[in-house]
Amino acid sequence: MEVRIGVQHVAREITFETTQSTDEIYAAVKAALGSDVLELTDDKGGRIIVPSASIGYVTTGAERKAGVGFGAH
Repeated sequence: MEVRIGVQHVAREITFETTQSTDEIYAAVKAALGSDVLELTDDKGGRIIVPSASIGYVTTGAERKAGVGFGAH
């Protein structure tokens, strides 16, 4: 699924694909509000770390379902 993070005082948002579920993202954002950083993992294993005080918003796209047929990824 696609995740977009808006950072305060930065014109561009952080956008990446992840295999984490919407509930996992929500739990990470909620936990980050009581700590120093938000840490998420992209679909290639990279880590995205954002200072909690700088988070403007976090949005998630629809979760991807497994495709059927030839060429389904």
